[in-house]
Amino acid sequence: MKPQDIVVLAKLIAINDPDYTQMALSEMLYMSQSEISSSISRSSYAGLIINKGKEVNRKLFFDFIKCGLAVVFPQHPGAIVRGTVTAHSAPPLDMEIVSEEKYVWPYARGSSRGQSIDPLYPTVPKAVALDSSLHELLALMDAIRVGRAREKNRALELLEQRIC
Repeated sequence: MKPQDIVVLAKLIAINDPDYTQMALSEMLYMSQSEISSSISRSSYAGLIINKGKEVNRKLFFDFIKCGLAVVFPQHPGAIVRGTVTAHSAPPLDMEIVSEEKYVWPYARGSSRGQSIDPLYPTVPKAVALDSSLHELLALMDAIRVGRAREKNRALELLEQRIC
């Protein structure tokens, strides 16, 4: 598994279209078509994509997020930068969790300032600008990667509703 595999799987859930094309995914995620193809192959091999690459194994993907995401792709907040909000600073958690600290993916066109969180793939801030569902999924995953127990637990509840 590579971090971009999580982004590709999240996008497949967000678009919820078994007739997707790798070219369309490539354009929506600002990744090369070969990266998309390799990601689909790795996810298929791991059992995270089923039905000849057309469907995410949602239960297994959620279990991986719950038990392995923070271990395999850990993250620690960095310097204060301009960027796109993530984790508990982004919807849907921003309405429930009040915090003085903001977390952002570094992005020159971002509208917020906060502690930097490296996105799972460099083009994530650009891709989520076009897809609020993807933004929510990846922000919830970041809450699991960097949050405290309360943020992690709430993020897991919301992800389970969206994924399973």
